[in-house]
This record gives sequence, C-alpha cells and structure tokens, in this order.
Amino acid sequence: ARRAHHRRRQGHGAALSLLKDAAAWAASTPLAQALRDGAWLYPVVEIVHIVGFTVLVGAAAMFDLRLLGFGRTLPVQALGRHLLPWSWFGLLLIVPSGLLMFSTQPELLDNDVFLLKLALIVAAGVNALVFHAGPWRGAAGWPAGAPAWARLHAALSLLLWIAVIACGRLLAYV
Repeated sequence: ARRAHHRRRQGHGAALSLLKDAAAWAASTPLAQALRDGAWLYPVVEIVHIVGFTVLVGAAAMFDLRLLGFGRTLPVQALGRHLLPWSWFGLLLIVPSGLLMFSTQPELLDNDVFLLKLALIVAAGVNALVFHAGPWRGAAGWPAGAPAWARLHAALSLLLWIAVIACGRLLAYV
C-alpha cells in the first residue's frame, strides 16, 4: 500500500511538473508580457472573467434554487432551457480569461488555494455532468418538485460554486 501511494504521488508530481513547464512557457509569451506590463489589459481581462462567473454562477444558482423548491411556479424544464445557454456563455468568457490571467502568474501552481479552486471547479463540472446524465433525464416527471437526488445535486452545486468564488477572492490575500 505504501509503495502504491508513493507511485501515485510520483505520477501527480510528473503531471504537476509538466503543467508547471507549460505555465512557464505561457508566462514567457508576448501576450502574457503585455498583460503584466499594460495598465489596462489585465484589468479588462479580469472584468471579463468576473462577468463570466456572474453569468455562469447566477444561472446555475437560479436553477439550483428552483430545484430546491424556490419559485415553484416556474416550470423546471423551461427554466433549464432558458438558463443553460447563459451558463455556456459564461463559461466561454471564464475559460479564456482565466487562462490569460493565469499566464501572468504561473507561480499560482504552488498556491494551495489556487489548486483547491481548480479542484472545486472540476468537482462542480462533474456534478453538473452527472446531474444532466442522471436525474435531469427524468425532469418531465417532476410536476410536484424535484426528487431528492436532484435536490442533492442542486445543493452540492451551490456549495461548490460558493467555495470556488471564496477561493478566487482568497487568492488576493494568500
């Protein structure tokens, strides 16, 4: 067991080393340099990131709250059809802007809060995928409200996104 744990840690170390090499390369690009040196470029990218997160998490939170029983007069499937495109739009803003901001600070890979933020984002994504592949497929049969399994996904989604936001804010202080 001890030997297997050591091999897993070595595998994680190799992946992290590869990621650090890629981050160092990205930090050396002219675009990363422009983001670091320009007075307005980084703040504009950060604003795009914040707007994207507002749209994504806002849409997710509204849907999650509906699943948890708020706004029962709103049909779940119609709300989902309305909010899902907004979530994708938010994601389209978040990913490139986040990568651009990260390219200016590759040392964030040594920051536990940043790594926790990334892990929480992955967990939120997996939660959404599992929800859409599982409980959501039966949403047409939820006239009286979402089943417990769907409500669990909704509560987990809210907690994960709040934790992601908290980690993002903590990065300014740690």
